[in-house]
Amino acid sequence: MKIALSPRIVSRTLAAIVALTLAAGTATAGQNLGGDVYYERAFVRAAQDKCRLFEPRLTQALEAAILQARGAALRAGRPATELAATAARATARAEATPCNDAELGRVKTRVRHAFAGWSRAARINFPGDKAVWSADRFESSRDGWRLFQDGATGASPVRFGLTGKAPQDAHPAAVVSFVGKPRPYAARIVMRDAARSPRPWLGTDGLPPEAARRAVFAAGSDLAPRDLLASGARAGEVWRFPDSAAEALAALDPREPFLIEFLFRDDSVATAWFEAGDFAAARAFLAMGPV
Repeated sequence: MKIALSPRIVSRTLAAIVALTLAAGTATAGQNLGGDVYYERAFVRAAQDKCRLFEPRLTQALEAAILQARGAALRAGRPATELAATAARATARAEATPCNDAELGRVKTRVRHAFAGWSRAARINFPGDKAVWSADRFESSRDGWRLFQDGATGASPVRFGLTGKAPQDAHPAAVVSFVGKPRPYAARIVMRDAARSPRPWLGTDGLPPEAARRAVFAAGSDLAPRDLLASGARAGEVWRFPDSAAEALAALDPREPFLIEFLFRDDSVATAWFEAGDFAAARAFLAMGPV
């Protein structure tokens, strides 16, 4: 049974959101964003779904900000179940708010102003607990990194992320520059298998047991163009992964790790460690399209 919220309660809540939205919207990706910010952003997103308040680019900016706030709240120790309940409360509040509500109109104006910076930003860093995703919305005539995180296997640098000429049309790839090693014959991304292990695996040893992991193999490899090489590397290989790998990574808990493994014919495996972090938020930022 659904209990309707009184207009007075809705009005008071919206007044608070008007006061908080500007501060929430202008928070950068590196700031500590907690549960209150997540509630405000989730409310505005639910109101957008109901009332179509914003144009597509601003909607994508809001989506990125919601995912960013959720990741920050999880890293701060808030349980995922609590955040799910927070999102449900925000949605219920939006459903109880008329689209022609005067306070909602003020929220709309504030959000447009607050997220204008996101709409104009070409590059944003999304820091996690141990690593950073760097996003780039520039468009180019050549294949370049639109989103990346740096790692390594031994002394060999590894960069993973999304490459493409345009931010909204980028695909998963890894570039490795091996030092003193033969060429691997395959590469794969290893992560928690959500079908076998629905809950995030946050143990000290990183990934869950083998039976609860999944692997996504690269479709192929080639010599890496210079624009894709890690800083200081003079040569390397680019391994291209299917888009399904990006979808799976975006569904991970921001605190979870994933691995890129390179397989050699002598049965050895070179492993690079990465953090899921705000990959999903950064992808939503890229979906806004080029600057």
